[in-house]
Amino acid sequence: MARSVRQQRYEVDDPAYWPSWREKWRPGVLAKIALYFGVCFVVLTLVPNTIWDDDVKQITYVIGILGIWRYSWWFTHAARAWVFGRFVYPKMRERAAEVWRRGWRPRHMHFLVTTYREHRDITEKVVLGICRQVREAGVPATIWLGSSDPYDERIIAEHLRLSAPDLDITLHIVRQNLPGKRIAISLVLRAMARAGLPPDDLIVFMDGDFVIAPGALRKCLPLFEADPELQALTTDEDVICRGPRWMQRWLTMRFAQRRIAMQSHALSGRVLTLTGRMSVFRAKHVTKYEFIRLLEADYLDDWLWGSFRFLSGDDKSTWYYLLKVGAKMTYVPDAIGYTIEVIEGSAFMRMVENFRRWSGNMLRNGRRAIALGPRRMPFFIWWCLIDQRIAIWTMLVSPTLAVLATSLKSASYMVSYVIYIAVTRMLLSLFLFAYSRRVDLNYPWILYLNQLTNSCVKVYIIWRLAKQKWANRGGQTAGFAGRGWQAIARETMARYLTLVSVTMLILGTVLYTGLMELPSWTFIKLSVFY
Repeated sequence: MARSVRQQRYEVDDPAYWPSWREKWRPGVLAKIALYFGVCFVVLTLVPNTIWDDDVKQITYVIGILGIWRYSWWFTHAARAWVFGRFVYPKMRERAAEVWRRGWRPRHMHFLVTTYREHRDITEKVVLGICRQVREAGVPATIWLGSSDPYDERIIAEHLRLSAPDLDITLHIVRQNLPGKRIAISLVLRAMARAGLPPDDLIVFMDGDFVIAPGALRKCLPLFEADPELQALTTDEDVICRGPRWMQRWLTMRFAQRRIAMQSHALSGRVLTLTGRMSVFRAKHVTKYEFIRLLEADYLDDWLWGSFRFLSGDDKSTWYYLLKVGAKMTYVPDAIGYTIEVIEGSAFMRMVENFRRWSGNMLRNGRRAIALGPRRMPFFIWWCLIDQRIAIWTMLVSPTLAVLATSLKSASYMVSYVIYIAVTRMLLSLFLFAYSRRVDLNYPWILYLNQLTNSCVKVYIIWRLAKQKWANRGGQTAGFAGRGWQAIARETMARYLTLVSVTMLILGTVLYTGLMELPSWTFIKLSVFY
């Protein structure tokens, strides 16, 4: 019990804490992992081995080949992340630390904060985190607050008076006149542009529920001085979930995935998103009219849904602009903050809504980013964007084949498939454990359900890109209104295309694995004409 209490204290009060190798990989943890693989081996030996029978062995080959391909891609990311974290970033960190030791400080610290009726205690933690950063740097600062409610403004102003009487912090409130986070950010950026911020001033974009850990900006800001080409960066994140325990585990697992992916991408001098929770930008680009206009009125022309504006995904819009102009970006793995997620209502529906928002943002922005071509970005980043779309379908092939093989053969094939999932996802989880604070044996199953659910949601969204919902910002929706004949026709077409996509996936796997053969031309002629 003492250990669990201590661990909880670290998660809440010190998100930068990371257990030592010996503490994480205790003998009891290693014994549990060994027992896990032992149980899998015993079950596999007890179940009749039907996976190589003539009528299903082609299915086994396909599942195995797909697995090798996807796991090699996972290993590629893990290897690149290791190279970045072990060799590349330490050099960057040392150069930045030397800049800070020599006395360099930013001329002025700018915090662009957007909030919407946040819980008071969360807002106070956010303000306290900002004050710590300003006190450590010892320079003047401005909090540019984009808000829509006097409630948030009063809390921040009051807490600044209590927490920072010794600091030179100015609270600049920009009240938005239209709903939405994009409008709030764009209005603040317009105010910054009118204020004439120098191009090398650094602006910290952050959400109103993101608490910056001590020392985070000390590690981030001098990177821009050490590397004049660097235009933006994003940081590590962790999460405190005020909700079901399984939701905390799911989010923790996703952040471990994020650490691997971000470090892999950063090795190419780019990232795939400048996370809206917290990112740092040079003022050079973000105060330009083109940047602001893209952020506040970003849109997509879709053949089915026409021209529609983006609701969420402001971090993808800022990323796309910098990607388009060839700006260098990076990830700072040891600068961390944490988000406080308050789950109200159904946790499962919140998870699905998060998938819809994240996946929708990826699909809407990924298509146009791919269209830029590999000459506008490193080839590896361009291929990662393509792979995101391929993975939607490859993830669904193996469970589809497993169900078909079980229906053809026996339940023993499904048992073998479950053991295959248990072993392979544990092997993948071993990589995740290296980027997570603790070893959680629930990761293999959470990982598989995360992949399966995410792919299903993406298949649904890919034909409904205009439909958007954002529960975190007052339940905003887009693309749902309208009951006219045009709206009904579009939704009917989306359903038809979804059905065709799923049908083609099933038919393609069935035909490729030889479970069904196409009828010959002679058979078709006889069936039609006689």
